[in-house]
Amino acid sequence: MIVAIGSDHAGFALKQELIAELSKHHEIKDFGTDTAEVSCDYPDPALHVARSVARHEAERGILVCGTGIGMAIAANKVPGAYAADCWSDETAKMSRQHNNANILCLGARVLEAGKAVSMAKAWLETPFEGGRHERRTEKIRAFERSASFASVQGQGQVVVFDHPLIQHKLSVIRDVDTPVKTFRELVSELASLMVYEVTRDLPVEMVEVQTPISRTKAYALAGKKLAIVPILRAGLGMTEGVLNLIPNAKVGHIGLYRDPETLKPVEYYCKLPRDIGERDVLILDPMLATGGSSAAAVDLIKRHGGKKISLVCIIAAPEGIEVVHSAHPDVNIYCAALDTCLNEHGYIVPGLGDAGDRIFGTK
Repeated sequence: MIVAIGSDHAGFALKQELIAELSKHHEIKDFGTDTAEVSCDYPDPALHVARSVARHEAERGILVCGTGIGMAIAANKVPGAYAADCWSDETAKMSRQHNNANILCLGARVLEAGKAVSMAKAWLETPFEGGRHERRTEKIRAFERSASFASVQGQGQVVVFDHPLIQHKLSVIRDVDTPVKTFRELVSELASLMVYEVTRDLPVEMVEVQTPISRTKAYALAGKKLAIVPILRAGLGMTEGVLNLIPNAKVGHIGLYRDPETLKPVEYYCKLPRDIGERDVLILDPMLATGGSSAAAVDLIKRHGGKKISLVCIIAAPEGIEVVHSAHPDVNIYCAALDTCLNEHGYIVPGLGDAGDRIFGTK
């Protein structure tokens, strides 16, 4: 079994004893910390281990701090991570049998080392009973799916970013009197801020770094391949902002326009990276209105081999979200605002008008 393990400075010594014993029968992935001498913020290893388990990169996780409480609180913020702070063999077993916990939290200051090792072994050997407990744990997963989190299980979600900077800049570009130069700059800035949030779960790996003071272990991106695909022409306004953040991302382009009579998308251009099937794809389009263009863009990317696709827009309408998720329920939709509706002309209300015209000053 692959077991991810992490600790803060208070749990370091116990973590090392757990690794020495558990590595006899399991593959251990150590997420730090690497010393008891330097203070470590417990959320850092907790979140790295929790993400590893939630993504199924590790089958189970073990976290150690002074009491186990802080680790459990932090780990349980990650959708798909179910951490239990236990203090005996019995509670460890019950956390598996009844709760299907996939992360065990231990307190180095309240448990003897031998007791903690015994608990970890019992916990790793205990299966989930299922049955009536399956119904109860499913209710937890159902809440996660409805709570605006990007699902780790591949079910597309709608995530609305409420960061103050995002909301402030959005208010400025909604204003009809905002000049073209300011509008264009803010669209690019919004794209950067939003994709910063979208990419917070990119996988990382531990590397060794020489600082001016000493050598230490740190985290670096684990080689995830990304592609951004703006929908012409308005999506171009978001491209530079994303590339400023992720300069090595490959860029594709999809040309679609909306027929003014039918409001249906018409394709006129498609150029994608050859290895699109190996990349996480972010479709960029400031406005998700009727949803026709976005759904058509996802269709095109999937026909070229794309698999993991997300849509990043600034403003979305409920009608557009329904169209995209009806056709592609696996696509995550990220936006800064979910507005009220579409008007009779297919524009988002209150919206900000035609994003393409306002970006390029063509109206």
